[in-house]
Amino acid sequence: MAALGAIAAVHAAAQATPINQEVYVWQRAWNGPVREAVVDHCGTFSNVVALAAEVYWNKGKPEVVRVPLNFASLVAIKRPIGLAMRIGPFSGPFATNDAVSQMLGMLASSVVVEANSNHINISELQLDFDCSDSKLAGYKLWVESFRKKIAPVPLTITTLPSWLKQPAFRELIAASDGYVLQVHSLEKPKNYDAAFTLCNPTVAMGAVEKALSFGVPFRVALPTYGYLIAFATNGQFVGLSAEGPAKSWPASAKLREVRSDPVAMAALARALVAKPLPELRGIIWYRLPTIVDNLNWRWPTLAAIIHSQLPRESVRAELRRVEAGLVEINLVNDGELDISSRLAVEIRWQDARLVAGDGLRGFELVEGDASTARLKTRSQPRRLAAGEQWTIGWLRFNTNVEVQLEMGKP
Repeated sequence: MAALGAIAAVHAAAQATPINQEVYVWQRAWNGPVREAVVDHCGTFSNVVALAAEVYWNKGKPEVVRVPLNFASLVAIKRPIGLAMRIGPFSGPFATNDAVSQMLGMLASSVVVEANSNHINISELQLDFDCSDSKLAGYKLWVESFRKKIAPVPLTITTLPSWLKQPAFRELIAASDGYVLQVHSLEKPKNYDAAFTLCNPTVAMGAVEKALSFGVPFRVALPTYGYLIAFATNGQFVGLSAEGPAKSWPASAKLREVRSDPVAMAALARALVAKPLPELRGIIWYRLPTIVDNLNWRWPTLAAIIHSQLPRESVRAELRRVEAGLVEINLVNDGELDISSRLAVEIRWQDARLVAGDGLRGFELVEGDASTARLKTRSQPRRLAAGEQWTIGWLRFNTNVEVQLEMGKP
């Protein structure tokens, strides 16, 4: 990456301690899978930032949603916990003592007080404000006001690469206790077939290089998630969905899935870690995987990357004997990458007759000669997530028989 080379040249003599690996818990419903993921995996990270409250605007009036955090789970991981407060788009006016500012300041303070009363080791309150580039000077007024209300808890902010070009950016970050540079974003695709990526590593490294010029400590947020994007039959953008309940799209809508590329993000993360930079304090991953988050990586993928490993693709076929003469065929993804390519399993046996069988999960059973068959995908299969196992078919023989499996070409 050219941008990384430029950064390394500027800081060739600078050596810093290894940067931290952190994670967001952005889920709004702390159900069983979320609590399990927090307890099982968040201890791997140096800091965990949990979404605690969101503010929307309805006809100019704020609507507040408090996330019912499970504090027992957060206490159990014995890590510093950041609290995130998400604020939707607001065009102003900005002040330090008007009704809007007072309401937001009280919300920030109450989030901190609630966490303190539940024995949370608070590392920061992080503001995630969807601020337009032209309103950064006004946003600074909020940051200064809220920072006083929650002291001594540090107040940090999330920022966008486009903000780095604004004259007010330097004063904004000076008013805070640090910032997170989000190098992932979703700009509306022009049409269904338009090329799109959630995070371009070269562009991301260029943003990091620009951020270094301010001389202020920061972290970089990298994506683990994906989106479903809906288009009308005429190609017009309809909407998108990410985490949360699935949206109801028109029956005629064309859906496109866009995901963060784990291999590209692994390379970007390794590049950031390889040459520690004085101002870069950490990578914070958005967001913590759970077993029910279908638009996100699974834990094996993120675990490999935060341990500086390149995630690998690996799948195998396994046999399960249900009873005499009846077997099930399973596909096991024992790698760190999801698999969505066409797959096939070759099946062989001797001295038995195949009585019946069928394919499951989009696989079809195709009989060969008297002692062979294959299971293959009928069309593009669903995504077999890292660490996941599927039963893709079954076969019944007229007698108990030894069955051999081999992954084949589709």
